[in-house]
Amino acid sequence: MKKKYFAILIALSLAASMGTGVFAGSKLQEIKAYLNHDIKIVVNGTAVQLTNQNGKQVVPISYDNTTYLPVRAVSEALGVAVSFDAATNTVNLGEKVEGTSIAKGFDDMYHTKDPQYTTYQGKDYKEVYYNSASGDRSSSFMLYPKKQYQKLYLQIAAIGENIEKFEIKDAEGSTVLKTVDVIKPEDGLVTIEVDISGFNSLYVNGNAKNGGAVFVPLTTSYYR
Repeated sequence: MKKKYFAILIALSLAASMGTGVFAGSKLQEIKAYLNHDIKIVVNGTAVQLTNQNGKQVVPISYDNTTYLPVRAVSEALGVAVSFDAATNTVNLGEKVEGTSIAKGFDDMYHTKDPQYTTYQGKDYKEVYYNSASGDRSSSFMLYPKKQYQKLYLQIAAIGENIEKFEIKDAEGSTVLKTVDVIKPEDGLVTIEVDISGFNSLYVNGNAKNGGAVFVPLTTSYYR
């Protein structure tokens, strides 16, 4: 269903309202257009109010028998990630071609670059989340995609003991986005794919056993 709406999103010739960087180019053409307050937007049978990133109402524009809609507002209504690359003056919708490592900006007490902990099955991952604390415990950390990405590809390995009820949630609304009942040491490095479009922050949590460790390579886990 999302792919269908994504196709509609492209077909509408959307006007990009991504910030002042969009207007910095040299190919701007002045036109006379009209804000059209009569146009209503309905997604999956439900009326929605389009807003910009600051929560302010935005209105469709009518010009030359074509309706132009603000790309950020529509993409968020459809659950399609959107971001703007100022360097190339490019609006990115959906998954990006290149992944962005979650190591960038990662902040947690179990974040380490110590080779003693960053090496798994003979490979040094350089930066990892490594929780080997004692006792049965909750092992958790935060991620901040900031609504800029469509997918999260998170790698994780259980060392020594199982990791149970591993979950990825919307940190602001507590919606569970993905649950894995158990990750076993013999499973090796597991890749978990999660749709994160429209989410600003994520809470990642699993139940670790005494004597076991939670290993998450930050350099090979990424957003797209």
